[in-house]
Amino acid sequence: MDLTAIAEEFLAHLAIERGLSVNTTDAYRRDIDHYLEFVNGAPPTTDLIDTYLEELHFQGYAGSSTSRKLAAIRGLHRFAVTEDLGDRDPTVMAEAPKRTHSLPKALTVEEILALLDAPDLTTVVGRRAKAILEFMYATGTRVSEVVALSLHDLDLEGASVIVTGKGDKQRAVPMGSHSVAALTVWLQDRLAYRTDRSDNAVFLNQRGGRLSRQSMWNIVREAAKTAGIAQELVSPHVFRHSAATHMTEAGADLRTVQEILGHANISTTQMYTKVTPRHLLEIYVEAHPRSR
Repeated sequence: MDLTAIAEEFLAHLAIERGLSVNTTDAYRRDIDHYLEFVNGAPPTTDLIDTYLEELHFQGYAGSSTSRKLAAIRGLHRFAVTEDLGDRDPTVMAEAPKRTHSLPKALTVEEILALLDAPDLTTVVGRRAKAILEFMYATGTRVSEVVALSLHDLDLEGASVIVTGKGDKQRAVPMGSHSVAALTVWLQDRLAYRTDRSDNAVFLNQRGGRLSRQSMWNIVREAAKTAGIAQELVSPHVFRHSAATHMTEAGADLRTVQEILGHANISTTQMYTKVTPRHLLEIYVEAHPRSR
């Protein structure tokens, strides 16, 4: 039985045998559906669950929300073991990360460049990593949007991409020349990964399937390790946050950044684009008549 089917059994157990209210059961369903979307059919492991919890942390989820989601996931996997639907509980060692900031700290341009230069371009895996990292920084896309990217979404000649975001809303996002160049190289390598079972995914794993979100995380972690940057400071979401911050610091207006990031509300964009104290001082010195 796959995890989606086990989840349905678990939710029925909560409603019928434990007699939980409709609202409580619906809350469990939302949390479990969010988890299943992230897992995307991959075997549930402790590393996968840790990655999921880290992503919640980097996306700015409140500690209480993360703990609630972890409780729902624990309940699901413990139910699977109890009912002999699974052989082990991968949540035993899982622990929700402590939140110290509402948003991750943006990396500097120099740190981002070090990450982009980290992959080994003499290997296919390295060239794929290069294309992914360049694309994430160039477009500020969410990791779920990168995973969902298909060949027909790309317009390399026009240096743009159609991104499908939350609520299946689509937006056109420009790409820089570095991202286009890295993608062009990868699309040639992609032919070696393609199989009869492959769909039109831009980024494939070595078995020819669509690359998973966990694989994206592993690619970012490996780049951080090579670049000598603490792995706890780097995630796919940090690429998005850094891209937004760097565009704003370079003079991009919030409305444009909002459109690129796919935020429904500009207040969300403002949270992602807080200027650094150093940049604030530079603008003040340059603009204020009495600053000198």
